[in-house]
Order: sequence, then structure tokens, then C-alpha cells
Amino acid sequence: MEAYFLDFANLLLRWLHVIAAVAWIGESIYFVMLDNSLRPPKAAEDQQKGVFGEMWAVHGGGFYHNQKYASAPAKLPADLHWSFWKAYTTWLSGFGLFVLLYMANPGFYLVNPGSSWEWAANLTGWQANIVALAFLLGGWVVYNEMCKRISPNMERDGLLSLGVAVLMVVVAYLSSQIFAGRAAFLLTGAVMATAMSANVFFWIIPGQRRMVKAMKAGETPNPLDGKRGKQRSVHNTYFTLPVVLLMLSNHYSFTYTHELSWVIMSLFIFAGALIRQFFVLMHAGQTRPAYPAAGVALILVAVWIGAPSGAGNAAPMAGGTSVETDGQAVAAEDATVASGGPVDEIHGIMERRCASCHAQQPTHEAFTAPPAGVALETREQLLRQADQVKQVVASGYMPLGNLTQMTDEERASIAAWTP
Repeated sequence: MEAYFLDFANLLLRWLHVIAAVAWIGESIYFVMLDNSLRPPKAAEDQQKGVFGEMWAVHGGGFYHNQKYASAPAKLPADLHWSFWKAYTTWLSGFGLFVLLYMANPGFYLVNPGSSWEWAANLTGWQANIVALAFLLGGWVVYNEMCKRISPNMERDGLLSLGVAVLMVVVAYLSSQIFAGRAAFLLTGAVMATAMSANVFFWIIPGQRRMVKAMKAGETPNPLDGKRGKQRSVHNTYFTLPVVLLMLSNHYSFTYTHELSWVIMSLFIFAGALIRQFFVLMHAGQTRPAYPAAGVALILVAVWIGAPSGAGNAAPMAGGTSVETDGQAVAAEDATVASGGPVDEIHGIMERRCASCHAQQPTHEAFTAPPAGVALETREQLLRQADQVKQVVASGYMPLGNLTQMTDEERASIAAWTP
């Protein structure tokens, strides 16, 4: 019953997280579009009032007239709209999901026993949880210090952008070495998402509050507050597409089970940023197809790197090891091992290594139903899922973290099996 309630909490948290994320990202993209679509005001009275730019739009059967002031209007309205709760709700619900799904079962989801770094491979569950939290906090601290030291007055933002790009490659590499593949992609995205929310909490909103306070006091707002908020908002908009992809990646094992998963991850991050740049410039009246073309090119490189090896090659496994899949002799030998033939032998492996989770009534405490609806209790079920079983086992994705200690020989037998 406890597992059932945990599953239900997972469902509700995930629902909240997606709703908040859609609202936050949608609003962020809208304001970037609005900011880049502004044109100088045509009315003399607007120019005299200090209007910097305006945009006319039509939507939902009505017309809208948006205006932006260069510094501050003569008088602030009482019902000034603020944008921050969506950002906080997104991060809090996402962190709640991480605690419920990953930190509650760290040995299953976080620990990477195949890591080439001995200390990472030997982490206990609670140690992996501490390292994951330190990873999130450390990512924000390093990013924030880079912003403060490289471009404190927003005069070297180009150099800062290059530094942040290098940082994300380092984060991708470290996460793939320390954590299990799926968690590595998730935590890399979580580092970016944490930076986004922290930008809102520590820089954008406080700066805006100081500007409003100065205006109400009849003082001139510090222009650096606006520039810093703009700097962090720009970073946030380039993080959006990569973060969404990294959060979706846990459904696609080919992304994070490859030995060069950190390269694939980095390519996706840069591709997302390049595609986002196209839309940012498009709203400013500049059409630069080279940006999405470069983004697609990076995605194609990721496709090429992550493509499964041929039948005569080694299939990559999580942690950087591999299993030879070209041994037809292995398959022939295995076919004679079990009295019932190859199907019985493979089904025996499923019973030993997979059925504790992939059953209608899983015996593993982390599940109340078979993951992804895949049950492998009978030979008929195994044959229906044969292609999928071969793919995820040969790639090293399953069993997750090799929790059930599937041997290389068993993995090779499944990879070489012809249903």
C-alpha cells in the first residue's frame, strides 16, 4: 500500500511540475519575444513619457498594445504584475520528484557501479544522495561566481557565455562519470534548472524590487539592477530547450547508456541553445537560418555517435564496458544449455534478473506495477517483447544499475538470441 501512495504522489507531483514548467517557460519565451519585438513609439506623447518601445498584437479576438519604459514610468500602478511563482513552483516540484524517485532509491537510480572512477562506483545510497545534492549546489555556485567575476557590469557577456558553455560540458562529463546514466542526464538538466530558478530568486526579483522601491521613493533606480536581471534572463532563455530535452531523455535509453553519453548530452545542450537563438533573433526582425541548421547538424552528430553498433561489434554498456554480440557460436552453445531450448534459457535469465520488477505483482519494493507496463513472467510475454528486451539489455540500460547482477555471459546470450 505504501508503494501505491508513493506512485500516486509521483503522479500528482509530476503533473504539478509539468504545469508549472509549461507556464514558466511559456511566460519566459513570451517576454523574450515581446522584448525583441518592440519598436520605437510613434506617438509624440509616448516619447515624452519615456516609452522605449511598443508592440501591437492581436490575439483571441482582441488587440493589445504593449509598451516598455526606458527607465521608469512617472507613476507605478498598484496592481503591478510580478513573475516568479511559476519559477519557484517548477523547481520545488521538480526537486520533490527527484527526492521521491531518485533519492528514495539511490542504490537503484543514482549509483553507477560501472563507473571507471572507483570511488563513484563504490558509493553507498546515502553517499550518492549527498553527492547529488552537492552537485546541484556546486553547479549553481560555480555558475553564479562566473557571472559575478567574468562580467559583473555586463560588459563581457560574450566571454561569459563561452565560459558557461564550457561549464555545461564539464557538468555533463562529471555527471556521466559519477551517476547512473539516466540520473546523469537528469542532474545535468537539474543543474541548469536550478541556475534558472536561482537567477530569478537571487537576482531578477530582488533587482526589480529595488527598482520599484527607488521609484516609489522618488529616486532614480540603479541601472545595474536592470542589466543584471536582463543578463540572467538571457541565460535562462537559452537554458530552456536543453533542460526540457534532458528531462525527457529518461524515456530514451539510447541517449544515456552510451559510453560517450556526456558528448551526446553536450551536443543536445548546444543544439537547443542554437535553435533558441534563431527564435530570439527572429523576434528582433533577423532571420538567420544558419542557427537552426547548426543545431540540426549537432543533433545529427549525436545520432551518429549514439547509433547502435553492427552485429559484429561490441554493444556499449552503462559505465563504459561492453559485451561482444557477434558470437554466433555463443548463441549456438547457449541453445543447448537449457532443456527447453533458447527461449527457455533466456526466460530463465528473465526470471532471475528481471521478473522481480517486470511482473504483474512486482516483488521489488520500488514498484507496484510492471515498469512501462512490460511483464516478463511467461515465455509468451518474453517473445512479445523480444526486440525491446534485446535492445535494452545489450545496451546496458537494463537491469537499472545492474541491481540484480546480470552477468556479462547472460547479457551476451540475450544480445545474440534470435527469437
